[in-house]
Amino acid sequence: MKLLRVLSLLLDYPQDNSAELVAELRATVQQMAVPDHQQQLHRFLDKFLAHYSHSSLLDLQSDYDGLFERGRALSLHLFEHIHGESRDRGQAMVNLQQQYRDAGLDIGVKELPDYLPLYLEFLSTQGEENARIGLEEVAPILAVLACRLEKRDNPYAGLFHCLILLSGVEVNIDELHAQLEQEKRDDTPEALDKVWEDEVVNFGAEKNADSCSNTTARPTPQQSRDHVEFLNVDELVNLQASAR
Repeated sequence: MKLLRVLSLLLDYPQDNSAELVAELRATVQQMAVPDHQQQLHRFLDKFLAHYSHSSLLDLQSDYDGLFERGRALSLHLFEHIHGESRDRGQAMVNLQQQYRDAGLDIGVKELPDYLPLYLEFLSTQGEENARIGLEEVAPILAVLACRLEKRDNPYAGLFHCLILLSGVEVNIDELHAQLEQEKRDDTPEALDKVWEDEVVNFGAEKNADSCSNTTARPTPQQSRDHVEFLNVDELVNLQASAR
């Protein structure tokens, strides 16, 4: 599915937004025959490409870093939204990497297997039905990311709506927005500082044993957990199921 390759490129770190590239992407999109939601897909992509082409590359890169590289709420690593930093994430990575290898895709060591642009590149090689199933499996995460981006009035939201349309999953966006209404942002300086607060260093003699056995600059278990209340995986799966 060529459209997934286009979306993979646009969701990756911006490297080129030249007029030639944007024209090529527009031509590719226009030539694609997508029976369902064609007009909606084109509208979302046209809006994003207009933003992409009228921004400087440095601004695009800066905005990208600010969106996807700060905090966890908009992370493009899929398993982070499901497993956080638990051991289950590591096993899920191993399983997904094996899927890539079985399909003949060598991802090297640059990116983790659950990086969304890489996952989309993989799905683009698997045929339309398998690609749709792969998108369906992560549609709840895509929907949450779309809503969080909409709350920030960010054009990247349209790319996630494209992926949701391609998945065939019907999501109640209004209901999801309501669930996210009270969610606090985790990319503010205050929120980022809170994650990395050092534990209090105890200098008293009676605390020496404890001080020697712990690294004072390491976040506490509570600090290591995501301190912002996000929808968990069960809620996401229930949302997807209720929308069908």
